[in-house]
Amino acid sequence: MGKYVVKRLLALVAIVFCVAVIIFTIMYFVPGDPALTVLGSTSTVAEREAYRESLGLNDPFFVQLGRFLYQTFIKFDLGTSYTSKAPVWDEFASRLPRTLLLGMICLFVNIIVGIPLGVVCALKQNKWADHVISVLAMIGVAIPGFWLAMLLVQLFSQQLGWLPAMGIDSWKCWIMPVIAGSLGGIANNLRMTRSSVLEVIRADLVTTARAKGLAEYKVTYKHILPNALIPILNQLGGQFGMVISGTVVIESVFSFPGIGTYMLSGISNRDYPVVRGCVLLLAIFSAAAVLLVDLAYGFIDPRIKAQYVAGGKKHGKK
Repeated sequence: MGKYVVKRLLALVAIVFCVAVIIFTIMYFVPGDPALTVLGSTSTVAEREAYRESLGLNDPFFVQLGRFLYQTFIKFDLGTSYTSKAPVWDEFASRLPRTLLLGMICLFVNIIVGIPLGVVCALKQNKWADHVISVLAMIGVAIPGFWLAMLLVQLFSQQLGWLPAMGIDSWKCWIMPVIAGSLGGIANNLRMTRSSVLEVIRADLVTTARAKGLAEYKVTYKHILPNALIPILNQLGGQFGMVISGTVVIESVFSFPGIGTYMLSGISNRDYPVVRGCVLLLAIFSAAAVLLVDLAYGFIDPRIKAQYVAGGKKHGKK
């Protein structure tokens, strides 16, 4: 398993480095002038030119890229915001707990609602409950999160006045963001769980367990669910990687003071350090989350474990 862990860690490093190069290249060639955004239209050409020179924006592409990679991976410095003059690290750290809490709540709702509904659909295959829940799941997959968020604001805030449209002053402020951020995940978990459980139900081990006279609940919890866990875990791994990055649009709709609103404000203000820093940190978090799931996958799936154990023994014999 050591070889498997090292292989995944090297892949994580390569992914993060590629993301850093790509986001820097995109922000370098994107239209717009940060000096004009920061200094305003009343500034003179000389003032804007001096500002760009002070930030090193007039240097060649590869010079700026090398400086960015050196500061990021050697000095661990993501730079300072052009507009707020605050270090990107500090702003990110202050907003991360709120975004992480929102994402974890959404993930928790995805699991406790989506997986049980998927099991019910599989056990009630081709019955009315299966058809109704499956149709609702298809609708949940098709509805964009930002569109649902705007509908919730229109209905529960502007029309009914039941819930606040923005802020985090009370627990009511979290209801609509959680609903908007959870619906798609619930639908995806439901469909994946249904498919995985149906595949295991048809397996010989379930037929044998039922032939032995085991109660149906024992067959479900001792034989069906453990064997259906691996593909479900893979699905949850992707969702766990989106805990932070997946709430960006939701935060912008509800004016939620998290990473998403910070990054979107950086995009609109041509604040290159903010955008590059946020994208890179989100990529690191997502890659680390997927890495943890891959490692868990390797420990749970005996085929992966046997592959690397056998490879290590074969190498030792040589």
